[in-house]
Amino acid sequence: MTVLRPALMAPTISGSGGMDRELVARAQRGDESAFEMLATASHARLYRVARGVLRDDDGADDAVQRTLVQMWRKLPQLRDPDRFEGWSYRLVVNACRDEARRSHPAVPVAPLDASRTPVAQDELHRVEDLDELEHGFARLSVEHRAVIVLRYLLDLSTDQVAEALDVPPGTVASRLHRAMSELRAALEADARPASAGQRAQGALR
Repeated sequence: MTVLRPALMAPTISGSGGMDRELVARAQRGDESAFEMLATASHARLYRVARGVLRDDDGADDAVQRTLVQMWRKLPQLRDPDRFEGWSYRLVVNACRDEARRSHPAVPVAPLDASRTPVAQDELHRVEDLDELEHGFARLSVEHRAVIVLRYLLDLSTDQVAEALDVPPGTVASRLHRAMSELRAALEADARPASAGQRAQGALR
C-alpha cells in the first residue's frame, strides 16, 4: 500500500484514546479507507513526536512516513484496538531511532557529569539561548529525548509514556530523571567555555 501525506484537515474521530475502536478494527481487517482516516487523524501527533525527538523537519517527515508504512503492515498484530494510540507512539519512536542511526551515526562525545540535580521542566522555558538548548538536547540518546517529548511536549502521564514505550513506569521515571540530569550537564558544559572566553576577553582589555 502506498502511504501518502495525509490532508492537513483531519476528520473528527472520537472514542477511546481519541480513536474510534471500530475504525481501528476495520483497518485491521484491511479496509484501506479506514486506515487512511486513521493515518490522517494520527499524522499531526506523530509528526510532533518525530520533530521533537529528531529536531529536523525532513528527518521527522521520513520517520512519520516510515511509521505509517509499519502501522499498515503491523496493525493486524495489535490485539487491543483501544491501545492503538500508545502503540503508534511506540512505532514512531522506533522510526526516529532508525532515522537518527541512518542520518547521524553515533559520534563519541565527551562524557557528561549527570550526577547533578536534574533540570526542572520549567527551567527548559527559561533557557535564553535556544541554540544552546538544542545543542544540549542533541547530546541525549533517542530514548531519553523520546521520554522528554512524550512526557512534557505531549503531556502524557507516566503510565501513558510507559505504555507507549512498552516499559514499566519505574523505567520511565528513571529515564526521565537521567535525561533531565544529562540535559543540565550538557547545558552547563556548553556554558563553561563561553564563560572562560568572556573572562579571557576581559583580561585583554
